[in-house]
Amino acid sequence: MKLASLKKGRDGELIVVSRDLTRHCGAADIAPSLQAALDDWETIEPRLRARFNALQQGEVTSFPFDPGECHSPLPRAYHWADGSAYVNHVELVRKARGVEMPESFWTDPLMYQGGSDTFLAPRENIAMASTEWGIDFEAEVAVITGDVPMGTDAEKAGGHIRLLMLVNDVSLRNLIPGELAKGFGFYQSKPSSAFSPVAVTPDELGHRWRDGKVHLPLHARLNGEKIGSPNAGVDMTFNFPQLIAHAAKSRNLGAGTIIGSGTVSNVDRSSGSCCLAEVRMLEMIADGKPSTPFMQFGDRIEIAMYDEMDADIFGTIDQRVVEYVAPQ
Repeated sequence: MKLASLKKGRDGELIVVSRDLTRHCGAADIAPSLQAALDDWETIEPRLRARFNALQQGEVTSFPFDPGECHSPLPRAYHWADGSAYVNHVELVRKARGVEMPESFWTDPLMYQGGSDTFLAPRENIAMASTEWGIDFEAEVAVITGDVPMGTDAEKAGGHIRLLMLVNDVSLRNLIPGELAKGFGFYQSKPSSAFSPVAVTPDELGHRWRDGKVHLPLHARLNGEKIGSPNAGVDMTFNFPQLIAHAAKSRNLGAGTIIGSGTVSNVDRSSGSCCLAEVRMLEMIADGKPSTPFMQFGDRIEIAMYDEMDADIFGTIDQRVVEYVAPQ
């Protein structure tokens, strides 16, 4: 089943989207928003699935699907926590800075809690005041959970995964060092993220969803040129159930919690990278200095995942960086 949110009000209007992303039909009569559906998933999910099946069979009035009309599946969320599950990526970044990585990073996930009140739409511009901030994209996979009780272990956490989607976790690289030096984590360096037009139930991925991971390449293109397509199921040190269990160690997670994987990264560098920071670190290791700039005004980033038949699964995140103009 594939779900999306049309741009309407703060929380969007829930729609059901066909498997091939060509048609959609309304679902507001079942649940007005995706958050409302997640709040009562056990009751609402069967009705949404029946609507999805009817859409697939052409048994319901439908309309052409336009990702440009969509907000992120959850236009805002109660909880957004991003992990760093690809530890080789963390090790690479620290190596380039000449900093040793603690051994605990291989056993205890890194995670930060980001702002979730103003997500960007998947086709919305990334408006920033200055390119001196080091604007970067981070291509990731994320899950949306139902209610997760505090203390849920990894063996049970997978049962609370409701939907999957893609993420562009925008980062301001040149602001990060100063913030981390304060010893209190990210804030200004982590502006609003964007998510794929469509969120899908795990069964839509079939055999590609196993072991709590998505076993498909994640494609990142900058200004039409491939930056990378590492496989999201390879070198993921902590799977999604482990990330959820980590987040739920000391708190309940409410329905609609989003947990991100962190930048997808493979040890085999032939598949490229999913962020410019990694590209620059590889250049620094090889040449002693980075040569690739961070994103500039006018740059376009596209993030997508395709099946073996080159069918777009989640819809493409397609954004441009523009100069922020303050409202008058």
